[in-house]
Amino acid sequence: MNEFWFYFKLGLHHVLDINAYDHILFFIALTVPFAFKDWRKVLWMVTLFTVGHTVSLILSVYGVISVNTTWVEFLIPCTIFITALFNVFTAGKAGKNEKKGLLFFAALFFGLIHGLGFSHYFIQIIAGTNSKLIPLLEFALGIEASQAIIVLIVLILGFIFQTIFRFNRRDWVMVISSVVIGVVIPMLIGRYPY
Repeated sequence: MNEFWFYFKLGLHHVLDINAYDHILFFIALTVPFAFKDWRKVLWMVTLFTVGHTVSLILSVYGVISVNTTWVEFLIPCTIFITALFNVFTAGKAGKNEKKGLLFFAALFFGLIHGLGFSHYFIQIIAGTNSKLIPLLEFALGIEASQAIIVLIVLILGFIFQTIFRFNRRDWVMVISSVVIGVVIPMLIGRYPY
């Protein structure tokens, strides 16, 4: 049981670590266009992200893929930037059903990229353990729990700002997505591989 909590907490802290806030930014950008009534869509996106994250970790841990960490570290802020920019250009526009499939694919694909960013560190942590799959799944549960926390906070803040402070949804999405873009641009510049 102690081993479960170790890997679960590792997944939890991996996402909620304020010094490595890229996951937090990504989930803010991913969640901000939605409200509580959209909880099923948000749950699917978060779960698809975790599936992508876990699959890339499994492939890395078992040596199926090996990637250049410099490029992965650059691609992570790219995923955040693309998600937030997508929000800016689609905020307040009709046709959410058309973009739902794109958002689900993006969550899965971006999960793969984010998982690759953590794979090198995770491989060092599980070195010498008998089972690699169980720690990976325990870690994934911690990731899922932390993502649920971020999503819940974003949805609550969206509800407060849209009902109490009378922000319309379009303005809420535009402002928060623009803030995310402003925060991620220095990351893009700092991690540019050339």
